[in-house]
Amino acid sequence: MPGKVADFLRAAELEPAERAAPDHGIPVRRGQGYTLRATAAPAVHRRLLGLCQPLDGTQGAPAVPAQRKARRQYENRVTALTTTGP
Repeated sequence: MPGKVADFLRAAELEPAERAAPDHGIPVRRGQGYTLRATAAPAVHRRLLGLCQPLDGTQGAPAVPAQRKARRQYENRVTALTTTGP
């Protein structure tokens, strides 16, 4: 999961199972930012992806392009995980 998504989720109110994914993930530095390698069931990742929807922007609040891109990348990874995973 991209670092911008992980930072957003840390500030959100999550269920204990959802909180465990970003809390126990391993950060991997990538250039200016980082990627968080989080192990969780695909259903948890889909729920976290749904909670990240505000990163795409809301009415009256413009989206930050880097946050939109991070959410899209996470969405692509979750989609690939669910189509090729168990």
